[in-house]
Amino acid sequence: MTRYIAAPLAASLLVAPTQAAAPQFSGAAPIAYMEDLSTGAVLFARDADRRMPPASMAKMMTVYVAFDMIKRGQLKLDQTYPVRPETWRKWHGPAAGSTMFLSVDENVSVDNLLKGIVTLSGNDACVVLAEGISGTEQSFTDRMNETAKRLGLANSHFGTSNGWPDNGVTYVTARDLANLAAATIRDFPDLYKRFYSLREFTWGKTLGAGADITQANRDPLLGRVAGADGLKTGHTDEAGYGFTGSAEQGGRRLVMVVAGLNSFNQRIEESVSFMDWGFRAWQARPIVAANRHVADAEVQLGDAGTVGLTTPKVLSVALPSGATPVLQARIVYDGPIKAPIAKGAHVADLVVTSAGLPEQRLPLVAENAVGEAGFFRRAWSGLTGLFG
Repeated sequence: MTRYIAAPLAASLLVAPTQAAAPQFSGAAPIAYMEDLSTGAVLFARDADRRMPPASMAKMMTVYVAFDMIKRGQLKLDQTYPVRPETWRKWHGPAAGSTMFLSVDENVSVDNLLKGIVTLSGNDACVVLAEGISGTEQSFTDRMNETAKRLGLANSHFGTSNGWPDNGVTYVTARDLANLAAATIRDFPDLYKRFYSLREFTWGKTLGAGADITQANRDPLLGRVAGADGLKTGHTDEAGYGFTGSAEQGGRRLVMVVAGLNSFNQRIEESVSFMDWGFRAWQARPIVAANRHVADAEVQLGDAGTVGLTTPKVLSVALPSGATPVLQARIVYDGPIKAPIAKGAHVADLVVTSAGLPEQRLPLVAENAVGEAGFFRRAWSGLTGLFG
């Protein structure tokens, strides 16, 4: 059962309030979405839940699966996989789209395959990695879909490891892509930093002269927006030009998605202006200090009847720049919260609202650990439940 607790905010936020309306972005992308990961606020959404082909943005899921296996110790960066002749024949040459320029029968490390996927958008690198991990690309897409389900990406399905057009089998939404990007950044910060912001990568040799082939990262934000560090572009005739990107400035991290654009240059212009808008038109406002006790929540079958709710960090909300609107807050949790509860576990949310602005959900964690109740306490709890 969902429980609600009123949560008064600092009085300083309520002084000389002004009416605020969410700023609007007037870009050209038919699909656009932006979220402030630091506050949980959706800053902009245009057709964000429309199913669409992701093109190479699907590779973010291939990378997420690999990162997850690395974190679990199931995959090593120095592990190598062979380029099968059948895979090479299918995924080389102009008709195969973006390529890492892998050679038939060469053995390539997971580290280099990930660089080929993220930096070069190599369709060949995706399939070699997928086949190496799961035996076949189809088996690997089963992993992708299981992971999508676990992450709550309810409107996404993957039929290929690289986003190659497959008659609608593969589809995503802008909201799901942003959530996938956020999960990558949150779950694998070191791997994200290692792979997603490389400016260029060298692999393969030219025919004839045998010169090294160096390709630049297509990320339109790198070098154009301060703090930009990922993620992935995509383009097919079916999908148009799209991009899922992220940048961090002054402790604020934004994730954005644009899709359905008409050209390479339009994607650059739209991505840069959208991200700049997110940082200029909105500001972060602290509302609760770190490690502050804010309320108590009921506990079920625990060695204590309640658990304190505290802030894991300074909690901030995203507000239109220059605005000081009236804010209202409530604490929401599914309760009573069943024991055992680990100290620091995310058990509730502080939900902040204001007229004309998006709802923002900020995490609250358990102040102390709560163990399971002993026999007599459990028995007493059962009796009181029966007789009210």
